[in-house]
Amino acid sequence: MRIDRGIHRVWTYVRGAPGTYVWLGILFVTTVALHHMSPEFEEDFLRQRSTNLHELSNNPVRVLVASAMWIDGGRWLPYVVLYSLFHAQAEHWLGTARWLAVCAAAHVLATLISEGALLWGIRNGMAPESAVNTLDIGVSYALAGVAAVLVYRVPPPWRYVYGFAVLVVYAVPLVTARTFTDLGHLTSALIGFACYPLVRGVPGRRNPKETAGLAAG
Repeated sequence: MRIDRGIHRVWTYVRGAPGTYVWLGILFVTTVALHHMSPEFEEDFLRQRSTNLHELSNNPVRVLVASAMWIDGGRWLPYVVLYSLFHAQAEHWLGTARWLAVCAAAHVLATLISEGALLWGIRNGMAPESAVNTLDIGVSYALAGVAAVLVYRVPPPWRYVYGFAVLVVYAVPLVTARTFTDLGHLTSALIGFACYPLVRGVPGRRNPKETAGLAAG
């Protein structure tokens, strides 16, 4: 009986965030595909789906979409945890359309801002010309934006603790490493914070997991 209840709660949680788990399913398929590619082919294949300056100049829409369907590093299971903790919570709360709007804003705007900064760096001798073909794929910008927008889901005073923690997580790498990817991550988090107009007026939604728990009780 407890096993059945557990399965029911998990299924209810998953069903309440269809966009999150469809995306995870796509990432599973693409990750398996990567594991079956030779290292040489994989690098070239991913570079054609990368949001680097070269590809953004030639195929901006295609690579902005395609880059969010692959995981750099080939490790899928950690993203199951991260998506369930952040994306699923945001989708339960905001609904699929608004959650997707936050994801798109963070992914697209942070990519354009960080790559714009990289272009500036190349033109001013701060980065090599070869950086126009840098491999830049993954889902981390959208994840950072969603993690940040969840600050409005947390009641005060813990809201400020959570918001500060998000800033620390994404600001410290930028201060210490100063890479354009780190700039993109911090930018994504700031975009998530700026998405307050999207969450303002959203009616309170009970977490589907909590709903299942009440029904079981």
